[in-house]
Amino acid sequence: MNINKVSPDKHKFLQITSVIDKPPRTLYYAGQLPETRVPTVAIVGTRKPTAYGKEVTYTIAHELAKQGIAIVSGLALGVDAIAHTAALDAGGTTVAILPCGLPKIYPSTNRDLAERIVASGGALLSEHDADKDFSYQSDFLVRNRIVAGLADAVIITEAAARSGTLNTAAHALAQGKDVFVVPGNITSPMSGGCNALIKQGAHIVLSAEDIIEAIAPQLLRKQEILPLGATPAETAVLTQLKAGTRDGDEIQRVTELSATDINTALTMLELAGAVRALGANQWTLR
Repeated sequence: MNINKVSPDKHKFLQITSVIDKPPRTLYYAGQLPETRVPTVAIVGTRKPTAYGKEVTYTIAHELAKQGIAIVSGLALGVDAIAHTAALDAGGTTVAILPCGLPKIYPSTNRDLAERIVASGGALLSEHDADKDFSYQSDFLVRNRIVAGLADAVIITEAAARSGTLNTAAHALAQGKDVFVVPGNITSPMSGGCNALIKQGAHIVLSAEDIIEAIAPQLLRKQEILPLGATPAETAVLTQLKAGTRDGDEIQRVTELSATDINTALTMLELAGAVRALGANQWTLR
């Protein structure tokens, strides 16, 4: 693993870390950091997520990464690993902040994930040199200030009332960053921390669009531009979906396309990733 050394104040993507407590004068990384400052979010949470926590973490991280937003997390078990994985699956950029010096990986069980991050154009980042091993729980708390510091906003998808994740939220607030929280079942202990943060005034996040609207609204404006179909039939279908029509039969009636033409158009648009089937001949734009 090739380890690089960089001064944060001389790297456009890392310069934002100057707002954190005791900003590091040197950072070490393996892989590839974004060359410029791109919209970036930190996604953190419990190491033991429920099925609900796994689903919302993967969905939000995947959608954000697909829109070009970099995903930062701590490579820990649970939510962190899911966020990194979702970003990679979306073909996006992800950066893992470690509590130990490279080339050590903590936890070692996530070494394969760490290697995949590097191989996919992402990076592993640490403020420690190679001599530093993970030794104390406080190493996590020190690391968390960089996780929050590197992001434009912090998202907590699932966390218990006494979760260490709340420490990352505290760092974010101290740095003037917005904290977004996924609400959870009030009877679930694993959502106690999230619901408490919402009660204290944290932003509620229900979808990736909530985050994009807050930190990169220009991406939403780009999405509003209607994609062109490869044929007049495909363009007609896209126009109706943009107008809010979801029912395939209604689209056929309005466009006056034959059953064969509309089925072909929908099939090709779905293969191209422009539309998504909802079932029962209902469709929507991706």
